[in-house]
Amino acid sequence: MEKPVSLKKIVIFSGAIIAFLIGSGFATGQEVLQYFAAYGYWGVGGAILTLLLLVYVCSSFLIVGQRENFQKGNDIYKYYCGEKLGTCFDYFSTFFCFLSFIVMIGGAAATLNQHYNLPPIVGGLVIAILALITVLAGLNNLVDIIGKIGPTIVIISIFLGVFSLIKNYGNLHPDIIIPALESVESSSKLVKASSSWYLAAFSYVGFCMLWLAGFLASLGKKASSPLEARLGGIFGGIFFSVAVIIVALGLLATIEITAGTQIPMLYLANDVHSAFSSIFAIIILAGIYTTAVPLLWNVSSRFTEEKTSKFKLLTLALVVIGLVTGLWVPFDKLVNVIYVLNGYFGGILLLIMFVRTLKGFFVNPNRNPQFKTK
Repeated sequence: MEKPVSLKKIVIFSGAIIAFLIGSGFATGQEVLQYFAAYGYWGVGGAILTLLLLVYVCSSFLIVGQRENFQKGNDIYKYYCGEKLGTCFDYFSTFFCFLSFIVMIGGAAATLNQHYNLPPIVGGLVIAILALITVLAGLNNLVDIIGKIGPTIVIISIFLGVFSLIKNYGNLHPDIIIPALESVESSSKLVKASSSWYLAAFSYVGFCMLWLAGFLASLGKKASSPLEARLGGIFGGIFFSVAVIIVALGLLATIEITAGTQIPMLYLANDVHSAFSSIFAIIILAGIYTTAVPLLWNVSSRFTEEKTSKFKLLTLALVVIGLVTGLWVPFDKLVNVIYVLNGYFGGILLLIMFVRTLKGFFVNPNRNPQFKTK
C-alpha cells in the first residue's frame, strides 16, 4: 500500500522540473524560437509532441529514482541501458551538462549586454558566482530554491506570450513571413534547430533528458511513493510544455522582428512597457540561475561527494572554465550547436526507454520501469 501523497512535495518536484528546464534557452526565448516558433503552426504541433514526451520522461525518471534509490543519480543510465552503454551515456550526459552550463553563462552575458549595454562579463560573473554559492550549499537547498523560483518565471512568460499574441494577432501569418525570413542572407535570418518540426521536438526532448536524468533520479529518492513521484513528473512536464506553446505563439506573432535577436523575450517584455523589460531582464537571469545550478551540481556530484574539499575545488574549477568559455561564442550559436547535436544523442535514450516500457507491457509487466513496484 502506497504512503499518503504530499501535495507540497508534488509542487516542489514539479517546480524543480520547470525551473531546471527554463534555463537561458527558454527564459530568453532563443530556445523556443529555434525549436518551435521557427516552424510556424507546425512548431505548435512540435510543442504538443514535446508535452507528451516530457510527461513520460519526467514521471519515469522520478519513479525509477524513488524505487531504486541509486547511490548516484547517473546510475539511472545503467538501469535503462545496461553497464557498457549506460556508462557511455553517463559520461556523455555529464559532459553535456557542463556544456549546457556554459550556455547559461552565455545567456546571462547576452541578456545584460543587450538590455543594459553592460559588458558581457558582468552577466556571466553574476550567474557564475550565484551558481557556485548555491551548489556548495547542497542538493536540499538547491531544490528548495529553484522549486520556488521556476513556476513564477513560467507564469510571467505565459503572460508575455498571451499579451504578444493578443496585441499582434493580426501579424500572425507564418506561412508568408517565415519563407521570407529563410530567404534573407543576413544576421536577421531565422535559425532553426532542425530540418523539420518533429525532428526539432525529438531533439528538444533529447537534450532535456540528458539534463534531467541524473537530477530527477536523485530527486526521486525524496518521494514517499511512486504515485507522488509520478504526479510530480506529470504536472511538471505539462506546466512547462503549456508555457512553451504559449510563448511560441507569442514569438510567432512577432517573428519578423524577433528572428535574429539574441534575447527575443526582451522584445515581448518591451512591447508591454519599457520599464517592464528592465524588470524582465532580471527575471531572465533568475531563470538562467535555476538551470545553471543543477547543471553544475550534476557534474560536480558525478565525480566527488558533496560538501567535501574535492567537491568544492572541482566546482570552483568548473565555474572558472565555464565562465571563460561562455564569453567567447555568441549565445544563439551556443544554443543551436550544443543543444541540437546533443539532443539527438538524448533521443537515443528516449527510444531505449520506449522499448523497455513496451517490453514491460507485453513481455513482463512487473519489469516495466515506470509501473513496477517493490
